[in-house]
Amino acid sequence: MSDAVVVGAGPNGLVAANLLLDAGWDVLLLEANDEIGGAVRSSTDVHPAFVHDTFSSFYPLAAVSPVIRAMNLGEHGLAWSNAPAPVGNPLRAGGWALVHPDPADTAAALDKLVPGDGQAWLDLYADWQRVGSAVTDALLSPFPPVRAGLDLLRRLLGPRALKRLQLLAGPVRTVGDNRFSGEAAKLLLATNSQHADIAATAPGSGFMGWLLVMIAQQHGYPVPRGGAGRLSQALADRFTSRGGSIVCRARVDEIVIRDGRAIGVRTADGTEYAAGRAVVADVSAPALYCHLIPRADLPARVLQRLRFFKWDPGTVKVDWALSSPIPWRDSPDLAPGTVHIADSVDDLRRCSDQLAAGWIPDRPFLLMGQMTAADPTRSPAGTESAWAYTHVPHQIRGDVSGKLSGTWDATEAEAMADRIEARVEAYAPGFTDTITARRILTPPEIERRDANLVGGAVNGGTSGLRQELFLRPIPGLGRAETAIKSLYLASASAHPGGGVHGACGSNAARAALFHAR
Repeated sequence: MSDAVVVGAGPNGLVAANLLLDAGWDVLLLEANDEIGGAVRSSTDVHPAFVHDTFSSFYPLAAVSPVIRAMNLGEHGLAWSNAPAPVGNPLRAGGWALVHPDPADTAAALDKLVPGDGQAWLDLYADWQRVGSAVTDALLSPFPPVRAGLDLLRRLLGPRALKRLQLLAGPVRTVGDNRFSGEAAKLLLATNSQHADIAATAPGSGFMGWLLVMIAQQHGYPVPRGGAGRLSQALADRFTSRGGSIVCRARVDEIVIRDGRAIGVRTADGTEYAAGRAVVADVSAPALYCHLIPRADLPARVLQRLRFFKWDPGTVKVDWALSSPIPWRDSPDLAPGTVHIADSVDDLRRCSDQLAAGWIPDRPFLLMGQMTAADPTRSPAGTESAWAYTHVPHQIRGDVSGKLSGTWDATEAEAMADRIEARVEAYAPGFTDTITARRILTPPEIERRDANLVGGAVNGGTSGLRQELFLRPIPGLGRAETAIKSLYLASASAHPGGGVHGACGSNAARAALFHAR
């Protein structure tokens, strides 16, 4: 019998397993797929000479995560790499909005476009230097973050306190308009906010945009050298080198419960694995409560509240093997690893409104990765390993262009990929001529490859305020603890949500250790 059984070897499951092992527990980690990693994997499926990340690629939150940093994964083969510039937006009128490695250079470039925006950027960065570490500590701590929250409150006070509070609570559209005059700086804030599914006009989007673009300014948008899978492998190697056990192709079908307490799991082949102290589940909240926990063992109130659980939008991702770097119409001063494509903040708002109404956008916002620019090991010299993804509604009412229905068959997949490529081509004429191979991942295909990414939702549920903090995943269960004793939720469905930071897994492990004492 193990002290703990961890279900799911995604990044959060791997973090939880490591922390429980560090505490002296005997830990077994079960993974349904052929390989570990969850949404942090890479392969040469697109082209044998190119490494492509299957799902996530850039890890700014890992760069500031106390949990990830404390694991010393460099001792287990992990090396980080950064592009010459972390993130940028090609501008419709020409040129780029670009975050340079040095904030003074970012400010100078913005000031050249619109005088005054450079100093406004430095003011924004000064706010980050004052409160940023407290913000990330509070964000990545179990809810409520008492100690980290008090530290954050102390740093927020003083001169400019009101402006800092507006950053944390206001819509990114309002924050950008209040801070900057030019479109470039506003786009940097607004497009970074769209890594979560919070509309540019919604409360909380200002915080998300500021958080990510300031992490980019201070730490970059790092990638694991050799592919995203190297991060997962380093976590797995740390775990097994200290005595932990991993079993792949072991899909858990049921949490075994006795007298209201989780005592183990049962896999699809009927094998039971006993857990003496805890079961930690790195699975989505709906999967845990609707499928893995027997209905007879679940309080009725939980199922009632789960009816209000909302997924984040679905995702369509296209990976490309390119014969050359992307031929941008205007070459950026430095090659950014992450590229955002939106014509303007208004264009971004229009796209968000279409998604919220259940319509596939006709001019989708794109989040792109130039992976060879970020890590030269990803493809042969002179080429580029690249990708782009965009969001589509989880429940589709229609397509603004009238061409797609959301069946996501082969024809629709190709049509959506063509739509994405047309967006890139508008800013990089000749882009499609450089494509030597491509892979299209539609929402059903993404879910097939990772059951946690239901309908292509990559954040474990919406990041909107209706489903955050003590409301995540549902009201009354805003911590890692679940409705069943000794059973803990460790996935992105739990606080603090999506992003590869390990906090969901860490919070679950800490809760298990606390209750075991």
